[in-house]
Amino acid sequence: MSNDPPMIDPELRLPLGWLHGHLSGLFRFDENVMPMKVVVEHEGRLVAPVMVAMLTANETVLYLPDEEESSLHLMVTLEQFEENGPDGHLADRWRIYHGEPEDVRWAIMHIEAGRLEGVFYDGDGLLMPNALGPFESGICRWANEERVDGLRAACLREREIEISEPRLVGVDPLGFDVRGRFEVVRLDAEAPMRSEEEARSTLERKTST
Repeated sequence: MSNDPPMIDPELRLPLGWLHGHLSGLFRFDENVMPMKVVVEHEGRLVAPVMVAMLTANETVLYLPDEEESSLHLMVTLEQFEENGPDGHLADRWRIYHGEPEDVRWAIMHIEAGRLEGVFYDGDGLLMPNALGPFESGICRWANEERVDGLRAACLREREIEISEPRLVGVDPLGFDVRGRFEVVRLDAEAPMRSEEEARSTLERKTST
């Protein structure tokens, strides 16, 4: 029996890539709308600091837009967790990406359904466990020690964003997350990466200057 991670459905590449590549958006809870930053944890769920009113709202929708004003709409339900509890590491992951939050409560967002460019997706299809999760910290440490100049060049070349002190903070089968001073820049993989070796070789190519 193969231990290889499952292949990603080609029809889900677009919404999954969008979900992982757009971590800032707007959150609508009942009649209110607020900016929100999220991270994707290793099981594929979303995590964010939240207000009490968000946790008690009847309707909660997350909008993740791009520069062209298209947007991934996600119908979500919120599950609160405690920072000092068993899921506290999820709050640490958010801080690694975005810094200190304004809100002190935390929630996991379960995706019920999504819509992108007129196509609807089931929430389970947008849940992509990170097969590279066990290797993420090692890859990030290696890149941040040895490939900083290459990360800087790749962000400028691929996204036209200049980052003076880039730090690789996340790796998943579809790409790499690089934190700058004000934002997280996504470097997409040309093809889904299924092993630590593939991730390292892909990043090595991207950061060759």
